[in-house]
Amino acid sequence: MDAFVVILIAAAALFFFFSGIRIIRPTHRGLLERLGKYNGYCDPGFHWIIPVVDHLVQVNTTEQMIDAEPQEIITNDNLNARVDAQVYFKVIQNEESVKASQYNVANYSYQIVNLARTTLRNIIGTLTLKSANSERGKINDELHRILSVETSKWGLEIVRTELKEIDPPKDVQETMNKVVKAENEKIAAIDFATAQETQADGLKRSKIKEAEGVKQAKILTAEGEAGAIALVNEAAEKYFVGNAVVLRKLEAVERALQHNAKIVLPEGKELINVIGDMAGVPAVIPFKK
Repeated sequence: MDAFVVILIAAAALFFFFSGIRIIRPTHRGLLERLGKYNGYCDPGFHWIIPVVDHLVQVNTTEQMIDAEPQEIITNDNLNARVDAQVYFKVIQNEESVKASQYNVANYSYQIVNLARTTLRNIIGTLTLKSANSERGKINDELHRILSVETSKWGLEIVRTELKEIDPPKDVQETMNKVVKAENEKIAAIDFATAQETQADGLKRSKIKEAEGVKQAKILTAEGEAGAIALVNEAAEKYFVGNAVVLRKLEAVERALQHNAKIVLPEGKELINVIGDMAGVPAVIPFKK
């Protein structure tokens, strides 16, 4: 009987001991409560608590993500936009922050979701749909700032916030797509017109260059002819000095011959003497054998 009691007591002691064993992983921190009061902070590792008397609350301190859940928000231009966002946060790994996450807020995950939804309504409600889509970075920054301020007493760090979607109603989306398509077609038309203008400008320049070449050729030809005339004049002045009348007669004969003028030969005169008479040159006496 006595041995049975000893075995029973030993079994109860072992059960009592093993019931109080708690292992805290590196991803968690612990808060020890004794009879409903905070009694100490527990780091990762082995811990033993008094069963029934003590209670160990383990808090996850890794980065977590919660979805703010899609909601319809009326923008400043009276359009209904479907908005969804994600919030990334973690409990700061120190005693005061871990205590705050459990004793300063009832359920921080639930609170963050509702706070994020309310904040998004306040931010996007002041923007038009177009500006909300083009300023996602600013919306993220403002949402992150407000959540960080509001959760500072909860022992949390808001790591980042991300807008998943800002979708307009279907009919508005179709209209926006048409506008984008029209803008792209406009840009393409402008590019084509610019290319045509560039091509026309190139053709114009080539024509100008060609005309300049023809002009230069004519100038060179004229200069050549002027030089030739100058040489003729120089020769005339050199070889016909004092014989201007003879020169003019020769020129008259040349013009007459050029225009097929008829020359009447007097009887008994040689053709050469006739031409000589017209030019004022002495007659040539035929050589007689």
